[in-house]
Amino acid sequence: MELKNSENMKYISLVTLTVQNAALGLSMRYARTRVGDMFLSSTAVLMSELVKLISCLWLVYHEEGNSLMKLKEAINIQIIKQPLDTLKVCVPSMIYVVQNNLLYVAASHLDAATYQVTYQLKILTAALFTVAILKRQLIATQWTALVVLLVGVAMVQLAQTEPEKSDKTVPSGPEQHRWVGFSAALSACVLSGFAGIYFEKILKGSNVSVWMRNIQLSFLSLPFGLFTCLLYDWSTISSQGFFFGYDAFIWYLVTLQATGGLLVAMVVKYADNILKGFATSLAIILSCVLSIYLFDFNLTLQFSLGTLLVMGSVFLYSYTPPKNMHAQADKI
Repeated sequence: MELKNSENMKYISLVTLTVQNAALGLSMRYARTRVGDMFLSSTAVLMSELVKLISCLWLVYHEEGNSLMKLKEAINIQIIKQPLDTLKVCVPSMIYVVQNNLLYVAASHLDAATYQVTYQLKILTAALFTVAILKRQLIATQWTALVVLLVGVAMVQLAQTEPEKSDKTVPSGPEQHRWVGFSAALSACVLSGFAGIYFEKILKGSNVSVWMRNIQLSFLSLPFGLFTCLLYDWSTISSQGFFFGYDAFIWYLVTLQATGGLLVAMVVKYADNILKGFATSLAIILSCVLSIYLFDFNLTLQFSLGTLLVMGSVFLYSYTPPKNMHAQADKI
């Protein structure tokens, strides 16, 4: 019975990871290119952090037996009484705010399929920071996977350099510049790689729970997010309002961005590296197929080949060879 439940959770994990990966990219693309008043991405990032904070507070409240006193005590012990540990989280919290704003820029200028493929460069940046910061060594298959990843993303980008026709769903949408989108996505990948490895480094030896750590992240992200809103969008906020351009879909996007990562964190323990790679590949395929129907995306042979290389690199990087092969590789 327990084995059956474990198998069921693996399938649930696969579906959850696939849908979350694909839905966020497609939803961001639609939100940034549809007809109508354009919402401010800086306010959406800030609201996502607020929703994430509330969600994590509820999860810790539930873990503490639905007791407000125990929730307050846990926050006091793990956050307030550990100021140095909490301050360490300032770096990734600030980075994540910038990264999420950059992802909105990328979604504004790249179609959902190209965005989904290009964002896999975060594997490359995470690997490089793993070597530089954590001093870990990559095996030959992982270095090969990174080279294949670079070639695949380059093919995808070059396949989309010719002038595009406007999306059929956004006949009067904002002007788009592919290299602006690529630069934003690449910058987001670099920030994602650094923040993820930095976060992993400070988590070592810490007894703070995942949800409590996310409370720290979101709480510290709020002032950074508010500063970004005031710095870049104060004139629009003062004249049109903080929630200018918001409707039910934008609130759905805010909630998806906030809770999607938390949902993944809840199921990821049931997913091994192969399953996570499979979910990433399915998300890319799903994004490509839906982009054809939703955004009149033109799928070329070069784009398809580049996408296949990226998907193959994800599997190759996640592949763990037998221990005796590791030993042989170390001797080389």
